[in-house]
Amino acid sequence: QVQLVESGGGLVQAGGSLRLSCAASGRTFGRYAMGWFRQAPGKEREFVAAISQSGTYIYYGDSVKGRFTISRDNAKNTVYLQLSSLKPEETAVYYCAAASDSIWSPVRRRDANNYDYWGQGTQVTVSA
Repeated sequence: QVQLVESGGGLVQAGGSLRLSCAASGRTFGRYAMGWFRQAPGKEREFVAAISQSGTYIYYGDSVKGRFTISRDNAKNTVYLQLSSLKPEETAVYYCAAASDSIWSPVRRRDANNYDYWGQGTQVTVSA
């Protein structure tokens, strides 16, 4: 079992930056591919980014390419999401998730149903 705790959310002006962190419990963090999703009020959960177990493979949602960066530190059991050039429409709760399947597939990684564990989320609010 993996427990995930996100942090780093907050209020930022449009064009600003934030770094989100997701700390995982347990000794098996390196066995999980990790993903970030977001959900705005009244909208479906949206894929943001994913990273493979070793960090070799990375995949981004089209709307965040070039502005967001996902990374991980397996020694610290933590995955990060650097958010830059933020837009008001990106106001949402940001969630991290862990997937235990060993096959790296962008199609699988962008589907929330393919993740086994989820954090409670951290609120990001972007003001105009």
